[in-house]
Amino acid sequence: MTRLKLPGCIFFTILILLLTFSLSIHCPDAGAQTSTSPKQLKSKKKRSPPKIITLGKYNDISRVKRKVTEKKLSSTSNKTVAASSNPKKKTVDKAPVPANSFNKLISAKSAIIIDARSGETLFAKAPDNPRQPASTIKILTGMIALKSLTGNEQVPVSSWAAGQPRSKVDLNPKKQYQAHDLINAVLLASANDASVALAEKIAGSESSFANLMTEKARQWGAQNTVCKTATGLTAKGQTSTARDLAVIFRHAMEEPAFAERMKQVKVKTTYGTLLRNHNKALWQVEGTQGGKTGFTNAARQTYVGKFKRGDCEIVVAVMGSETMWNDVKKLVQRGFALQNRSSTASGNRIDEEQGLPALALASDAGQRN
Repeated sequence: MTRLKLPGCIFFTILILLLTFSLSIHCPDAGAQTSTSPKQLKSKKKRSPPKIITLGKYNDISRVKRKVTEKKLSSTSNKTVAASSNPKKKTVDKAPVPANSFNKLISAKSAIIIDARSGETLFAKAPDNPRQPASTIKILTGMIALKSLTGNEQVPVSSWAAGQPRSKVDLNPKKQYQAHDLINAVLLASANDASVALAEKIAGSESSFANLMTEKARQWGAQNTVCKTATGLTAKGQTSTARDLAVIFRHAMEEPAFAERMKQVKVKTTYGTLLRNHNKALWQVEGTQGGKTGFTNAARQTYVGKFKRGDCEIVVAVMGSETMWNDVKKLVQRGFALQNRSSTASGNRIDEEQGLPALALASDAGQRN
């Protein structure tokens, strides 16, 4: 038999192929592994289940947080129980700030709130301390003029009247003016020249007229008011109190002719001058019926006004204020809150005969006209 002789290179090639074939039969995954792409390897890693890392037990918090949480939960549960036990219970207004604390919220050195119907005191801060009243005292000037004149009289203007400092309406000493116009100038524009002109027309001199003002104040129960001028400009011996101003304005507002003028925002005189009311409360504070402002360096800001909301009526007066309008707004809000709480507690409507009992809130502790 003849043997086939193969070249050495062909022999080794056949040997390698045989070995490769035998390996593929015994290890079928080897080829697959060598043929797996990088993208497939990444997808396999994503499919593997994530490891769970435990950071702590559920609701395992610090003692400080636990205490805060427990307080919140207890307060919430108490509110829920109260609401469920009284589903029809009406919401009760919060109690007013105590008098001593409220005193610090207003800048006025003296202040008072009285019931406009009964005259009873609802709140007071040094209400009887004597101070310069500034132009609030023109309430008396205007009231006496309304009672003494018809309004149609012609009023002359002296050089003393015309020379008064501002506020003024620049009256001409060579002319005469209708009393009706001058009264409006006094009560709305707080005109010092008009005040003196009316005083001289009625009493002959300003000092004599000031005596009439003091007498009228005493008739109304303002025992601590002494007038030395018709204007309220600072004068030695001239004095009033927050209580007296409230009493005076309460009585003055009972006069329809006076009250009607005090609520006018602006009015035009017969000689063509437009008078604007200095009482900003008319358009800033709800329920304002009328009021009078005042200011001098000695008095600072002063104010007295009447306010009405629903069946409640109050009179507010401040003296020695640095933030007058803020004080007035706070006092008005407090006054009506006190009246509403008192009427709710008694269950009776406040009327003129019975009035509102005085509240034990008194503490002993004036804007350019």
